[in-house]
Amino acid sequence: MHTFRQFIHQYVLLSDKDWAQIEPCLVKKEVTSNTLLLEEGKICRHLYFLEQGLLRFFILKNGNDITKFFTDTAYALTSQNSFANQVPAKESIETLEDCVLWQMTHEDVYRLLENNRWSEFVRKLVQEVQFFTEEILEEMQTETAENRYKLILDNNPTLLQRVPLKHLASYLGIAQQSLSRIRKNIQSERRI
Repeated sequence: MHTFRQFIHQYVLLSDKDWAQIEPCLVKKEVTSNTLLLEEGKICRHLYFLEQGLLRFFILKNGNDITKFFTDTAYALTSQNSFANQVPAKESIETLEDCVLWQMTHEDVYRLLENNRWSEFVRKLVQEVQFFTEEILEEMQTETAENRYKLILDNNPTLLQRVPLKHLASYLGIAQQSLSRIRKNIQSERRI
């Protein structure tokens, strides 16, 4: 079964007829690491499904590169506001590893909304992304950088091995030196 269909099945079950409408809209894209899928200021014209690899969403502020979040496999993604409204993106999307993606055009995504199962999938996915976004914002407002690091360590430890420290530090909102201290403190605590 296609990995994107498996992913959709986590939200809604598709009949073979439903899938026959969706599958022709997918284009496979293999991208090397450190490639921009979307550059801030450009319009996002695709919905992507990340089959393999790791991505990061980031913004540039006063010349600083600030990581908003990471997207790991297997997940669907886009620059939500830019894609939905076809306006310039306020963020960039970069590959951190070699990636295998399946992309679908804006036109196809919206044309497929006539299919009730696809429409339900998109609605549930958007709700989930909004939940994740609220969760990240709440953590940023209520948790220290050290506690946020511990959450990643407990919930997704392999991510810490795959993300360059400079991007992880910017995601946590701290300098790399502070991240090094946090990592050292946590290692000491966990040895005891």
